[in-house]
Amino acid sequence: MSAAEVVQLLRERRVTLEAGLSEKELSRAERRYGVRFAPDHRELLALALPVGDSWYNWRARADKRVREAIRWPLEGVLFDVENNLFWPKSWGERPNSVAARFEIVQHQVTTWPQLVPLYAHRYLPAAPFGPEAPVFSVHQTDVIIFGTDLLDYAAREFGTTRVLPEGDLDTSGLEPWSLLAFEEDVP
Repeated sequence: MSAAEVVQLLRERRVTLEAGLSEKELSRAERRYGVRFAPDHRELLALALPVGDSWYNWRARADKRVREAIRWPLEGVLFDVENNLFWPKSWGERPNSVAARFEIVQHQVTTWPQLVPLYAHRYLPAAPFGPEAPVFSVHQTDVIIFGTDLLDYAAREFGTTRVLPEGDLDTSGLEPWSLLAFEEDVP
């Protein structure tokens, strides 16, 4: 996978692309929003900044949508704990108190690998996860792997007929997001 291939695919699908972010802009965005872009995400954003309704403006000084998207995975787990009785066995006995449940959820989820918004409710794992990371679709605790890497994701999301190579999907280091994707108990 190369970011150049992703950019080309996005161009073919008529996604609006602005000039890529400079190293200084990438570092500023990481500091401003408290994220670390994984290598693939960083390389894409350095080549071109996709813009439009469902893309995130990492160049903006204060993009409320970026901040909301960063909180979305945690808020989704909290929502399912309260409204859909989500409570993994590995977390122990479910407390009766809402405050106690929220405290446990916040502790648990903050130990999970951070997810960085890519497009709509699609996420890439944050650095230090290496290149060719899977792209997750996250809606509360309904998590699926939406692409084996950034190129596979872009092809699926934007409907290309390009045939992509099949490969082993390495999700090691991405638990429990990958466990949720495979509908297994999370730690």
